[in-house]
Amino acid sequence: MKRRHQAPEEPAARREIPLCRPTADRGLTAAQARELAENGWDNCPVESPTKSDKQIIRENLLTYFNLIFVVLAACLLLVGDWKDTTFLLIVAANAAIGIVQQLRSKRTIDKLSLLSASKVRTVRDGAVTELPTAQLVREDVVELTAGCQIPADGPVLTGQVQVNEALITGEADAVTKQPGDRLLSGSFVISGKCRARMDQVGADSYASRLTLAAKKDAGPGKSEMMRSLDRLIRFIGVALIPIGAALFYNQYVVQDLGLRQSVSSMVAALIGMIPEGLFLLTSVALAVSVVRLAQNRTLIHEMNAIETLARVDVLCVDKTGTVTSPKMEVREVLPLDPEAFPETEIADVLGAFYRCMEPDNDTARAVAEKFSYGPAWPHRETVPFSSATKWSAVNFPGRGAYVIGAPEYVLGSDVQALREHIETYARQGCRVLLLAQCDGAEEGKLHGLVLPMAIIVLENPIRPAAPKVFAYFRDQGVEVKVISGDNPVTVSAVAAQAGIQGAERYVDAQELKTDQDIARAVREYTVFGRVVPNQKRKIVRALQSQGHTVAMTGDGVNDVLALKDADCGVAMASGADAACQVAQLVLLDSDFAAMPKVVAEGRRVINNIQRASALYLVKNILSFFLALITLFAAFPYPLVPIQLTLISTLTIGIPSFFLALEPNHDLVRGKFLHNVFRRAFPGGLTAIIVILFAELFVYTFHLTLGELSTICVILMAINGILVIYYAVRPLDVKRWVLLIAMAVGLLIAMIFYGEVFSLTALSFAAWLVLIVLALLVVPIQMGFEWLFDRCSEALSRRRERRRARRSGSGRHRRR
Repeated sequence: MKRRHQAPEEPAARREIPLCRPTADRGLTAAQARELAENGWDNCPVESPTKSDKQIIRENLLTYFNLIFVVLAACLLLVGDWKDTTFLLIVAANAAIGIVQQLRSKRTIDKLSLLSASKVRTVRDGAVTELPTAQLVREDVVELTAGCQIPADGPVLTGQVQVNEALITGEADAVTKQPGDRLLSGSFVISGKCRARMDQVGADSYASRLTLAAKKDAGPGKSEMMRSLDRLIRFIGVALIPIGAALFYNQYVVQDLGLRQSVSSMVAALIGMIPEGLFLLTSVALAVSVVRLAQNRTLIHEMNAIETLARVDVLCVDKTGTVTSPKMEVREVLPLDPEAFPETEIADVLGAFYRCMEPDNDTARAVAEKFSYGPAWPHRETVPFSSATKWSAVNFPGRGAYVIGAPEYVLGSDVQALREHIETYARQGCRVLLLAQCDGAEEGKLHGLVLPMAIIVLENPIRPAAPKVFAYFRDQGVEVKVISGDNPVTVSAVAAQAGIQGAERYVDAQELKTDQDIARAVREYTVFGRVVPNQKRKIVRALQSQGHTVAMTGDGVNDVLALKDADCGVAMASGADAACQVAQLVLLDSDFAAMPKVVAEGRRVINNIQRASALYLVKNILSFFLALITLFAAFPYPLVPIQLTLISTLTIGIPSFFLALEPNHDLVRGKFLHNVFRRAFPGGLTAIIVILFAELFVYTFHLTLGELSTICVILMAINGILVIYYAVRPLDVKRWVLLIAMAVGLLIAMIFYGEVFSLTALSFAAWLVLIVLALLVVPIQMGFEWLFDRCSEALSRRRERRRARRSGSGRHRRR
């Protein structure tokens, strides 16, 4: 979605205010913050997340095709043919509907954006309060912990954090920031806690100058559907002018049909070539979808996500917070050497550990809550938890260092002695941590002999709705991959309890050393354990390289890179700020059970847009080829604009909007234009053939141009009803009602308002021609439908054979 651009000179227009230099413990005063905000030194985003009302109105009114319509209407008025300008009513209605729906969608997005706006702990007047990031001002002191996205630029004042700047610099390695080091907006905190002063805010911040972190590479661009529509519209837009000029010359000079008739024919041909409602249909359907998703408490950051959802065939999920509830509990603590390290000492160590170490993830918070008491031992330094090392440590003078983390990472190869204990709990779906002692610890390194003290067993309950949700995805043909930093045996057990198909196929990501290993693993395994953040990203990319459309759900800092690279990133609102900022979709209730509705909505809107678009292209195909044939065959163009308005309204416009809002949850496959033309060509070719026969018969029986026009309108009406029939199959009560209503509407218009639509009475010969051609419409279209079905099946079989050959050659190379 576009954003409002702020004038580059605006920051220079700010009123200069002396620097305040607040301290870390006091921050700014309320009066200082108010003065800074009033003078433009706030952290408001440079660009708005949605289009403005004026932009929406302008983009719906001032379009290339609307200009063409106005010019064509002016041509008709100049020759005194005011009746045929009624197509402007349809154009105006289209624009009005588009404006209303997009404004409604904007209001919905704005409300949800406000509700889910990132907040940051800010120090003012010595007190810590949560403020939306947009309300920060220059030199505000903020308190940052793991998961926070850094809202502006400035130095660390106190504390120490590890920061991931991958969304800004492209480097995924964690960077340690100590007092005096500079933080960059758009990066996010992995671990630790600090207070920092935000010296560059708003337009002055690094993120504003280089584009916000998540949008660093300008995002995914337009979706495949919108790109296809753009190409189609560009082709039509370029072809309109020369075809229109040539057609007018042919009708006026070559065939000498008179000025009024020539202008009317040219306008009818060009109107028929313009898919005036196609963009409207697409924008309205997407806007309605945004509102529907909002009603399910889902915020869309990028419209493209709706189409992507419809095409998702692999869903990657994290275990904690998605399959299981995010709240973790300590089940038990198992001393490994009760004589050397009795339970009381272990409890003291854990209590003292979390008096020094800020519990910055769910696991740490669960242990800290269980052991909230403990001695206040003096400590030298702490080593915060990192997704790369998977442990945290505290150095106590005279006691060495105590470390808590994943047993494999703490002990390395020595973990074999504890393997039986670990696997016993892992098979029960529990998470296992190790408490150990060593001589000392620093970032990424433990010194001296590491002595195991105790195993800490934690568990997350399975979300109640998880089995039902995964059963839905299994039935819908969506493959689920569980990607977690936990022990693969544990993750496999949890996945099996949640009913995930193939949960028994698991792999330890520590064994996946190369990109080729990961590419092989994503074909063979469902569960991935001991995955580090960069591997999550590689797993997503490997799936994409194999032709899959991948959705990734997550809520933690370690999910950010994978969320950004996935075709559709889905974040839980209760998770890390960074995850919510990079995801295309945010589940505001943080409930994974909402995912089936979200995916179903994506499929519904894109399937229906494809189906309804075929109705528009039938008319465009007919008009385009009929105009070309008229140029070279010296036939008069058989239709006038008001007749096309009638046909377009009752066989395209009204049915397409009903179709666009129907339930339709099939997986979207193939390219948009290929799918649409496959549905449109049988009807379009049928219409061309019967109208060409009508022109030949008219010349043979010396019928009038008025009779030709009337016969063609009736044949197009029959053809249009048949196209609707093929588009809405299988028929139910609502679709029968739609089909019958449109047929009755056409009959009423032709019988009672024939003069309005320039229809004339038919002679006996003309009736014979009409009856013969009307009887041909059904078998010709059925024949084309059968032929296109056979061609589509043949192409599908060829693609499957190619895929099988590639897969077979890949297996042969691996062997």
